[in-house]
Amino acid sequence: MTEAHGSARQNGATPARYAPGTPCWVSLMVHGLTSTQEFYGELFGWEFQPGPLQLGPYVRALLDGQEVAGIGQLPPDRHLPVAWTPYLASEDADTSAETVRLCGGTIGVGPLDAADAGRLAIGSDPSGAVFGIWQAAAHRGTTITGVPGTPAWNELLTYETASVGKFYETVFGYAQEAEASADFDYVTLRIGGRPVAGIHGVGAALSRDRGPHWVTYFEVADADAALTLLTDLGGHVLAPVRDSAHGRVATVSDPEGARFALIQGPR
Repeated sequence: MTEAHGSARQNGATPARYAPGTPCWVSLMVHGLTSTQEFYGELFGWEFQPGPLQLGPYVRALLDGQEVAGIGQLPPDRHLPVAWTPYLASEDADTSAETVRLCGGTIGVGPLDAADAGRLAIGSDPSGAVFGIWQAAAHRGTTITGVPGTPAWNELLTYETASVGKFYETVFGYAQEAEASADFDYVTLRIGGRPVAGIHGVGAALSRDRGPHWVTYFEVADADAALTLLTDLGGHVLAPVRDSAHGRVATVSDPEGARFALIQGPR
């Protein structure tokens, strides 16, 4: 389990437009759309409204009427990993997608238009971790952060930070800030001096069944209470709650196996 280094909480406010490279949205593709809505609705207090249908049935999660995240239905014949995917803001999704390819990554979906919401692509870095690219139009991304039920941080779990960090730096323009500790391989990605995401190299400790992957941290008011509710709803605790410099953190999964983290900020 990792920590949310430099958590980019905004105290309920979000910028008028996300700077390129900033995680601006998180999306989950599942087999059971209705049951997944029920799980996250109970866990985070989300409500839902229909979203663009280019990738099949899709809903946007709302908190107090503000857009937080997206959940879509996987085609029945597609046996893909069920995982939360962060979308990184781009001024030009086509150019970003081409840069991904030139830097050794792959593009599996798009670029394509999502109605009038924007333009997207879904790709993977050279180590195989999946992420999205979002060029905003009518939909600019998550419109509320810094309160329980909203994304607080996105972190890449991978083998080592050096090569993959260079990939993200080249594609999205990040400045990298490495941890001073020689035995802790962690890099904070910054845009305009502000921490926006992290990369944690864990070497052989990386789960073989998942490989490199992004983890989204969601803010909760009480980590212990959230874990109790999560298990009551059919979710699973993968790493129990622990105290860190950035709050109380636990790694969990939903009933379909999508992994994410819960973080209760310092009081």
